[in-house]
Amino acid sequence: MKYLSSKEAADKWGISERRVQILCNQDRIAGVIRIGSTWGIPDDAEKPKDARIKSGKYIKTKDD
Repeated sequence: MKYLSSKEAADKWGISERRVQILCNQDRIAGVIRIGSTWGIPDDAEKPKDARIKSGKYIKTKDD
């Protein structure tokens, strides 16, 4: 299985590297592993839904 770094996953999903690290730490991404001090995220892992937004409306999208 191929793993991505948190930086690569952040670029792929359009979010910050820190946010990916937080999601990994909260076990919100399936199949993550800890490799030393970095996270290994499966290449086929899906971006988790953003639980911070309660209204269902996004204020800013990547296309804006």
